[in-house]
Amino acid sequence: MSASPALAQPLRPATRWLLVLASPKLTPFGLALLGAASVAVYQLDAKAAPWLALPLLLLALNLLAAVATNAVFRRQLPLLVFHLALAALVLLAAVGQLSYLKGNAELTEGAAFEGLRSRESGPWHGGRLRELHFVNDGFEISYMAGPVMDRNVNRVRWQDEQGSERSGEIEANQPLVLMGYRIYPTSNKGFAPVFVWQPAQGPALLTAVHLPSFPANASAQAQTWRPPGSQADVWVMLAVDENLIPADRASRFRLPEQRGIVLRQQDQRFELQPGQGVALADGWLHYRELRTWMGYRFFHDWTIPWMLASCTVAVLSMAWHFWRKFATTPWNKAA
Repeated sequence: MSASPALAQPLRPATRWLLVLASPKLTPFGLALLGAASVAVYQLDAKAAPWLALPLLLLALNLLAAVATNAVFRRQLPLLVFHLALAALVLLAAVGQLSYLKGNAELTEGAAFEGLRSRESGPWHGGRLRELHFVNDGFEISYMAGPVMDRNVNRVRWQDEQGSERSGEIEANQPLVLMGYRIYPTSNKGFAPVFVWQPAQGPALLTAVHLPSFPANASAQAQTWRPPGSQADVWVMLAVDENLIPADRASRFRLPEQRGIVLRQQDQRFELQPGQGVALADGWLHYRELRTWMGYRFFHDWTIPWMLASCTVAVLSMAWHFWRKFATTPWNKAA
């Protein structure tokens, strides 16, 4: 009488879950989730970008589980390295969506950075924005006929991580890099009347009003502003009668020769030149001078260099795999 075959040992719960994660059926599901999250981000709001992290994490786990349960990867080292690099790339993409930051700021010429005007970031972005110290020292923008912006060179001063003050120039493709943040000057710039505001109670304040971007809004150089502590808005307008950036020849961004402004508060209207002041409802407003302002774009994602490294390892390991595969077969072998 023959012996009965040995009963198969039941799988451990951890092994069962690993096999579920490694299932090829899970891959299209993860890709469908990734597609849905991408559409949601595109249609709804960039702030929904962290939604991409979940399907990316699922795909990474699916790939790692497949590597762990498939013996072919252990027998072929190049394939193992390739798939591990691919899994690292997917995981880094997921973490990047949870920890990135994009933001914008505007700085008056001579002013220091105090915070972002707008931002979007992942929920894990702790960041060191409050530790950033840099000053906008002005810019030089050249235009070709058109007008078409040719070059935007922004002079900045900053404090490095050792506390030393440094200075230099940044451009659209040459950012200032501070504590992992990449800070770019943008084409968003304009004029900024600088005021000394003396409220009825409290100390005098130096402040600037950023008029709409120039020359994009050349015919609408006006802004509504409320002085700190005031109960009423002030409408500020700079009348630009000169053709500062002509279309028929090369030129440079510059301040207008005539720098008078018009103020309106309720039913009152005032015309001021630099150095003049006026009594308003809640205090005294002194028009000091006209300066420029520059817009900045901030970007932070620590995963990018690691993703580049993962891509490099993946490409090299795949080249290694194909080299080993074809090296065993003569290239001139007859068909």
